[in-house]
Amino acid sequence: MTDARIYLSPPDVSDIERKLLLDAFDSNWVAPVGPDLDAFEAQVAELIGVRHAVALSSGTAALHLALMAAGVRRGDTVLVPSFTFAASANAVMYLGARPVFVDSTADSWNVDPWLVAEELRVRATRGQLPRAVIAVDMYGQCADYEPLLVACDRYGVALIEDAAEALGASYQGRAAGSFGLAGVLSFNGNKIITTGGGGMLVTDDGRIATQARYLATQAREPVAHYEHRAVGHNYRLSNLLAAVGRGQVQRLDELIAARRRTARFYRTALGELPGLTFMPVADYGVPNWWLTCLLVDAGTFGADRDRIIEHLGRQNIEARPAWKPMHLQPVFRDCVMRGGAVSADLFRRGLCLPSGSALTEHDRERVVAAVRAVAR
Repeated sequence: MTDARIYLSPPDVSDIERKLLLDAFDSNWVAPVGPDLDAFEAQVAELIGVRHAVALSSGTAALHLALMAAGVRRGDTVLVPSFTFAASANAVMYLGARPVFVDSTADSWNVDPWLVAEELRVRATRGQLPRAVIAVDMYGQCADYEPLLVACDRYGVALIEDAAEALGASYQGRAAGSFGLAGVLSFNGNKIITTGGGGMLVTDDGRIATQARYLATQAREPVAHYEHRAVGHNYRLSNLLAAVGRGQVQRLDELIAARRRTARFYRTALGELPGLTFMPVADYGVPNWWLTCLLVDAGTFGADRDRIIEHLGRQNIEARPAWKPMHLQPVFRDCVMRGGAVSADLFRRGLCLPSGSALTEHDRERVVAAVRAVAR
């Protein structure tokens, strides 16, 4: 009998989410607004320590609205980490702006704050400052915000935190999502918590939250008939999905603890194998352990990253390469890139192991055995 498939990061829901969802269903609050939506926003705002939260249909929608709040317009530039998921750059393109990609640091796999500062300095001398900087919290670990905030403040450039992968993480004691003009969260099916699909914009700025709600509901004016003075979007999260999110937030500590156990198991069981190096944990914060990632030195380990993935696949185990940098993506081939060697190497050697919060000890042992079987 074949062992059940082990997925990279599947949803983990319980009777708590089921009850809240059925309660919302039975109340007939099925439309895009309702008491569960309000409660979900309040829960997340309190968790992160910000004044406002706007629940949306995706993290990409939240990033799009955050960029609009930053005043990004056609012809502008926005600094974006190259080592990220495509949504971070796609949202810039939605507005007719152009991403300028910045390399990562090997110390945390996050955007290099010193390269950001240098790029801002050079562009300031040319009178070509970007409209905004996006920092992405990679694989559940916050970017280094202290130097990023200093650099952005010096030049008057808005900072937006893409914390799609990092809910529950922290930087110097502050929660992921609480930095910059606005933070962005994702509740996609593979994230630390999920609503099946969805996201959130979080901010301390009431004006930004009000604008986001307005634009997310087709920019409808508050009158009896349908009046529109701006082009809006259909971006609001549904009340039913918000009910699922309420249950997931209640279980967040439990879900993080489960992923932390998995990360520690992998590091103990595989850490001594020559040629494997786990993603560094920066000393400036605490990750949420969303995914456990490592680098493979093929010459030392005896096999490259792709061979490991192929072998795990034959064992019915899902694993994936690290993100392919944006500057190597065909769609962004004409965009400016600052640096690039670090993020290219992370992609070439980076491996993401199954990290879901519902993994059993047997599941983890299967993953470790499969990786060890490929070693020299």
